[in-house]
Amino acid sequence: MAYFQPQFLDFFKELAGNNHKAWFDTNRKTYENFVKTPFAVFIQDLIDTFKKINPDIDPEAKNAIFRINRDIRFSKDKTPYKLYASALLSPTGRKDISNPGFYLELNPEHLSIYGGIYMPDNKQVAKIRQYMVEHLNEFDKIIQNKDFIQKYGTVKGEQQSRLPKEWKEAAEKQPLLYNKQWYLQAQLPPETVLQNELLETVLDYFKTALPLHQFIREALH
Repeated sequence: MAYFQPQFLDFFKELAGNNHKAWFDTNRKTYENFVKTPFAVFIQDLIDTFKKINPDIDPEAKNAIFRINRDIRFSKDKTPYKLYASALLSPTGRKDISNPGFYLELNPEHLSIYGGIYMPDNKQVAKIRQYMVEHLNEFDKIIQNKDFIQKYGTVKGEQQSRLPKEWKEAAEKQPLLYNKQWYLQAQLPPETVLQNELLETVLDYFKTALPLHQFIREALH
């Protein structure tokens, strides 16, 4: 089933050169018919299917989908609209930035798929590191999986320059202990958005990221 028509990508291409309210208001029906509505249907189907193997996500698409309006209050860039459609699948939806989740971003340049945890607080970072030290073999097995490497490469995230001494020995074996974030990123061609297999493709990437998601979730409990 194809969720999106070429007009989905075309809308954002045109918006890039006309990012102002007057143009958006004139093209609002196009946005609603070819972007907003099909994206909501896609995300709800994605949630309904993925929830069967990962119940730890909010069941409502409306709670996962980000608005197209940009927050320009503290930004030098005052263009009012985002040039992509995005959603965060997590226990409490798009507002849940400190727990592991699955993020999607669809735009004319690429389809981006993210997993893991992006903004843990200091206590969560300590919990994850301690759990990694205690389950280092399990963690290594997850990130050394061939499918994991093929889809995501490696775990990404900002690192600290120093660690408490109780973790230094383990960090010599696994440098990802220095991380303050543990997230995954994959980019697919924009044409993927238009394919009949879009749902299956995204689910496949989510399933590959799920062991890391579950590992982090266990660490935080």
